[in-house]
Amino acid sequence: MSATYEPGQSYNYQLLIKHILEMPLVFSPNQEIVYRDKLRLTYRQLNERIHRLAGGLEKLGVKKGDVVCVFDYDSNRYLECFFAVPMMGAVLHTQNWRLSPDQILYTMNHAEDKVVFIHTDFLPLLEAVWDQIQTVKTVILITEDGSRPASKIPFAAEYEEVLAGAAPSYDFPDFDENTRATTFYTTGTTGLPKGVYFSHRQLVLHAQALMIVTGSYEGIGRMRSTDVYMPMTPMFHVHAWGVPYAATMIGVKQVYPGRYEPEMLLKLILMEKVTFSHCVPTIIQMLVSNPFVKQLDLSHWKVVIGGAALSKGLALAAMELGIQIYAAYGMSETCPLLTLCNVKPWMLDLPKEKLVDYYTKTGIPAPLVYVRVRDARGNELPHDGKSAGEVVVRAPWLTQGYHKDPERTKELWRDGWLHTGDVANIDEEGYLQITDRIKDVIKTGGEWISSLELENLLSQHEAVLEAAAIGIPDSKWGERPFMVAVLKADFQGKVSSDDLKKFLTEMSEGGRIPKYGIPDRVEIVSEIPKTSVGKINKIALRKTYGA
Repeated sequence: MSATYEPGQSYNYQLLIKHILEMPLVFSPNQEIVYRDKLRLTYRQLNERIHRLAGGLEKLGVKKGDVVCVFDYDSNRYLECFFAVPMMGAVLHTQNWRLSPDQILYTMNHAEDKVVFIHTDFLPLLEAVWDQIQTVKTVILITEDGSRPASKIPFAAEYEEVLAGAAPSYDFPDFDENTRATTFYTTGTTGLPKGVYFSHRQLVLHAQALMIVTGSYEGIGRMRSTDVYMPMTPMFHVHAWGVPYAATMIGVKQVYPGRYEPEMLLKLILMEKVTFSHCVPTIIQMLVSNPFVKQLDLSHWKVVIGGAALSKGLALAAMELGIQIYAAYGMSETCPLLTLCNVKPWMLDLPKEKLVDYYTKTGIPAPLVYVRVRDARGNELPHDGKSAGEVVVRAPWLTQGYHKDPERTKELWRDGWLHTGDVANIDEEGYLQITDRIKDVIKTGGEWISSLELENLLSQHEAVLEAAAIGIPDSKWGERPFMVAVLKADFQGKVSSDDLKKFLTEMSEGGRIPKYGIPDRVEIVSEIPKTSVGKINKIALRKTYGA
């Protein structure tokens, strides 16, 4: 497959994912990749397994452009698929196994999956729609112990058999860097899931930008070659935010936890000395609420929060445990990196109470990213920390559209800018602050109220574990704010809805929110519904509470 070159002919270097593997094999070939408490590999062994996987897939008939779908937990296997599948010219479809069976069926048929890797835990999802799958030719089973359960689905092989039956070396070809490498589907809150896609060039540039933004600026959140990385964002979700590619590029120790279980996550953090992770607020909330955590030294652990707003209350709770926590911003359509909360040199000596205000902002743009806030007419708004409009962006790694969906692509891309649907302002220092999704802004009496700001304020009550705000219909004002809150275990039965409303009233009297922003009602609930990627499900809340 290797091209031949005439004397004097230069190498046409394409930004392909295969080049990411070169550095760790030189810099840290014996560094470890760990899967739960089950497996340890070196980068040398990982590289051989990637080669074997590609060879095994070729034996099974996978060709350039074929779509390979993966249902798995975060594992060394998934990392191997991150590389082997696109490196051979095929397209990796990272399947969100939290979707409903009907949504999974739609995404598989829409993406035209040819081969499926599936963990035994997810077989019921595929079996439920198997008779309606249109394009899948081959299914490869993933097991933890090699045993095969009875199933209506015909398995071509088990994952380890595919590797064992292939040669330890594969000649990965050169091709155009703009070749599609990955695809996955956004969960969405209305309509069918939307397919986004990314090229080799985009993923390599994204990995490099991640290395710069997490490694080059002085502050709390640096990831360097001596760090130990463990994702707590599923690998099906925007490539675990692209961090596995960046972590591999610099050859750090990587730890993959499999199924997310609080006890296993904490065990791995301690035993493997994890220093760098990322997750949605729900996951860190689950961990900091565990009484056992208070006995641990977590001062070495850096955690990036994204996917939803990092409230000041949650940030302070994590910081009290020694966790170095800060926020980032992106979306499925943006691969996802857009901004990250690096602080400027003059801010480093600020007291914690001031620093947390910056760590919980949405951040400043990463290198190569353009972020603008514009009003409804397309005018750019001033950086005054007040003027709010829609966030529009440009970067080298944004999806070029929605797969086979030209109409929604036209909504996404307008005037050469990707329209995020998020409402934000930018302050005098250039920090972006998301205040809401356009569809989640509460519009009352002609004024706009940020649901995220209400949630952030209520999270600072000592009794509140989690809060959510929505607008519900009102005959006089159009909409009025309504909130739900989950109490911490120690405060259940001791704090009332009136207490929480009084707290927000005091916030209003102190100038934190306008009087019309005080919710008419705050309801205490046992849990708040979440989407498949751990975000607050406001569609479900509106259905429940009549919005």
